[in-house]
Amino acid sequence: MADTLVANNINTAGKRISTRAAFFIAGFAMGAWAPLVPYAQHRLNLDPALLGLLLLCLGCGSLITMIFSGKLAGKFGCRTMILIGVASICLSLPLLATVSTLSLMVPSLLLFGAGVGLTDVTVNIQGALVEQKSDKPLMSGFHGLFSVGGIAGSAGGSLILSSGFSPLQFAFAAIILILIIISATGKSLLPFASHEEKSGSPLRINLRLVIISVMCMVCFLAEGSMLDWGGIWLTAHRHVQLEHAGWGYAVFGTAMAIMRLSGDVIVNALGRQKVLILSGLFAMAGFAIAVYLPGWLFSLLGFAFIGIGAANVAPVLTTLAGKETIMPSNMSVAFVSTVGYLGILMGPALIGFIANMTSLQVAFLCMSVSMICIIAGAFRLRF
Repeated sequence: MADTLVANNINTAGKRISTRAAFFIAGFAMGAWAPLVPYAQHRLNLDPALLGLLLLCLGCGSLITMIFSGKLAGKFGCRTMILIGVASICLSLPLLATVSTLSLMVPSLLLFGAGVGLTDVTVNIQGALVEQKSDKPLMSGFHGLFSVGGIAGSAGGSLILSSGFSPLQFAFAAIILILIIISATGKSLLPFASHEEKSGSPLRINLRLVIISVMCMVCFLAEGSMLDWGGIWLTAHRHVQLEHAGWGYAVFGTAMAIMRLSGDVIVNALGRQKVLILSGLFAMAGFAIAVYLPGWLFSLLGFAFIGIGAANVAPVLTTLAGKETIMPSNMSVAFVSTVGYLGILMGPALIGFIANMTSLQVAFLCMSVSMICIIAGAFRLRF
């Protein structure tokens, strides 16, 4: 009996470690793209509107795989889908760092987005299942490793690029790190993706899931705006040098990581509703600070506020989605993640169009106003 208990504890610990590692890889991949965006814009000589359309390809690639991720994970298991997603990311990073024509950048971003989308949905499915078997909240901590990965990718990329290394050299360094992590932890990833005892039709959707999905979409829109436009804001409007553009997302990611790593304690202390309301208010204030207060330091402060606000929205909503009984966990989490990622799909292009028609300042202020959706949704949901 004692040996069995020890074995189960070790197995559970392995699942938690592999889940955290997978979240780290997903965040690291997104963070690694952030310092490469200004380089891509420079190589391709794109204005904000065209850059927004190009960045739409990342979201399209993600959405294509996310639509099917729930069913694929349910059929083949989390481990297989995460490994396929990681392979796509590793294949596309060198292309994103070097190609100089739209005809090559478009499929490269589609492949990268497909890998990111597949990995992101599947790790959220695994995280929800591991948390359901635990006696304490884990989701904010899992998402915290996503943020840590984002910091490592963006800040590490900025350091490497500012040290004189080329984007391609940074891409290969990122690939090596990803392969080391997945080789060490991949065996502990779940070979399944749903609990057989959980019933429900995978096609049934209720109003609660719709509200959760819309709130998640607004949150991801804010995250996407920092990933794709934070560096552009710093270089174009705060006159930061090109090689330091990734620090905007790094500050955003650092604030998010700190809040997520302490998020489980915060949720227990305040409750999910208060966390969502305060999150919306912080993010709203962050965009306003970045726009209205002069200087790059205030912009970084605003990015930090946005990170604080966006930190625990997705973890709370993912937990709520995983607890829905109207469909299996793999399908409910995949549905919320897919609809939520419409924010990343629409965000870069939407901000680019608004910036082209008016200014990037106006686009960021529109993002500030959109945070009302998270606050209103928190009052509407029952916890």
